[in-house]
Amino acid sequence: MITSVLVANRGEIACRIFRTCRASGIRTVAVHSDADENALHARVADTAVRLPGATPAETYLRADLIVKAAVAAGADAVHPGYGFLSENADFARAVQDAGLVWIGPPPEAIEAMASKTRAKALMGLAPLRADEVTESDLPVLVKAAAGGGGRGMRVVRGLAELKPALEGARAEAAGAFGDGEVFVEPYVENGRHVEVQILADTHGTVWALGTRDCSLQRRHQKVIEEAPAPGLPDELADELRALAVRAARAVDYTGAGTVEFLVADGRAHFLEMNTRLQVEHPVTEAVFGLDLVAEQIRVAEGHALAAEPPRARGHAVEARLYAEDPASDWTPQTGTLHRLAVPDGVRLDTGFGDGDTIGVHYDPMLAKVVAHAPTRAEAVRTLAGALEKATVHGPVTNRDLLVASLRHEEFTSARMDTGFYGRHLTALTAPAPDPYAPLAAALAEAHGRSRFGGWRNLPSQPQTRRYLLAGEEHEVRYHHTRTGLTADGVHVVHADPALVVLEADGVRRRFRVARYGDRVHVNATTLTALPRFPEPENQRAPGSLLAPMPGTVVKIADGLVTGSSVRAGEPIVWLEAMKMQHVISAPTAGTLTALPVTTGQQVEVNALLAVVQTP
Repeated sequence: MITSVLVANRGEIACRIFRTCRASGIRTVAVHSDADENALHARVADTAVRLPGATPAETYLRADLIVKAAVAAGADAVHPGYGFLSENADFARAVQDAGLVWIGPPPEAIEAMASKTRAKALMGLAPLRADEVTESDLPVLVKAAAGGGGRGMRVVRGLAELKPALEGARAEAAGAFGDGEVFVEPYVENGRHVEVQILADTHGTVWALGTRDCSLQRRHQKVIEEAPAPGLPDELADELRALAVRAARAVDYTGAGTVEFLVADGRAHFLEMNTRLQVEHPVTEAVFGLDLVAEQIRVAEGHALAAEPPRARGHAVEARLYAEDPASDWTPQTGTLHRLAVPDGVRLDTGFGDGDTIGVHYDPMLAKVVAHAPTRAEAVRTLAGALEKATVHGPVTNRDLLVASLRHEEFTSARMDTGFYGRHLTALTAPAPDPYAPLAAALAEAHGRSRFGGWRNLPSQPQTRRYLLAGEEHEVRYHHTRTGLTADGVHVVHADPALVVLEADGVRRRFRVARYGDRVHVNATTLTALPRFPEPENQRAPGSLLAPMPGTVVKIADGLVTGSSVRAGEPIVWLEAMKMQHVISAPTAGTLTALPVTTGQQVEVNALLAVVQTP
């Protein structure tokens, strides 16, 4: 009987596993890097162990330190979560060699399936050889052999792109999973990404827990997932479940896992088997009424599954909320998450508490929000409404993209595929700011001062405030009068620092307002308050390339020195942040006149990386 579990992970998944352990009366042990000393997963665990002697990005990849921590804390079992070492057979063996229970599949099954190249061979498939790819093979996908989450993946549409794609994917995979092996496979465009959740015990029973659709992906990162996959013919769904069970039985699998497919032209193409829990597992839990983590623990204890899985009920949809800015090419965002809350009726899985800092070292996912309802239409509507009304005070997020995606006709009618964002991303992210948000922000701020602080006996100039909204500057004008605040064309029903009620054209609207420094949140709209008397702008040389986020300079283009000629679009600096690499390229052809950074250097947002001057 397991009495104490160490989770060899961090953030949202660690907190989610701890929740099940607490409900089962199992003690919890967290591990943390120095950067995560005050992280939520370290705070909520019964015991937390610091992992010394490694950089924040490497800490959770140190199997030796994690096993040592489990023994020191008196844990009798280890759960790997997902990512990091979750598909590392050597880690699983090290856990077992230390006399601990491994809450996962046998190391042999991990070795057989965790490497996508070995998994394909087991299923009778073979990847392309990189040195034999021809024009007729294009497009192809360069893909990390280990791990997942869109890390270490590149689409190649021209042969000249293949070599840099291989190099970039290897570096990103090594940083994220500790394994730089990559492979090449045909890239099937505009198929559907469908997967099957499996659960197997040590007594020979294998459950195929329905299907999930994960087709809405941006840069190979899943954004919205649902169960069951809508609109699949019964015969195809049966085939997918049968193939998943076949894959599990082929390696004597136990525990939870996922078999992934690409469905195109009515055919199923095997992609990979993930020998771990998936980020999107909550939608399957909701539909089948299961706690998959609890089932993993029971399997690890030797309990048998029932002959048949529970019956599926209803539909569930999950959206991943990320700290990322669509206005700056979706670069990850850092800073303080002041408040995160969702309405009742939906599930929130997060690794952050109010006031926590979103750092630069790890994935920028803030939370997963899940809705379950009797029908797909109801689940989608519930999730979109909950996200729209959610309180998300902090860095810019992808919340607006999620809401717009869930309400897009192609998604609501279940006609989406993996090309969804390729077709619709620009339209879905077109700014649609609330026109009254700046006024509400200004009136809330004005009410924070003396009621008559701006009032004059004689008519005078209006008070003004300026805000940056969706990349555009908005100036707001209002008056202090004997009876309170007024604005042209709008009746101010109520105004205080937290709530403004406006009436225009007979329609009354309420605005919840919160301000943190120069960042103002008005309902679901985020504004930046601009100074009333702007300071002279800091001067930057024309052609300056600035860091879009804090990060580490991991590479500088070979042979580039001050005075070098560069082409438009030529990569200059590679910046790594939140487990992903970002290439900083020359915006135009010109001369490199400054290169003040070095490989390995830590830089802050807006730090000068290079200057390219045009003739």
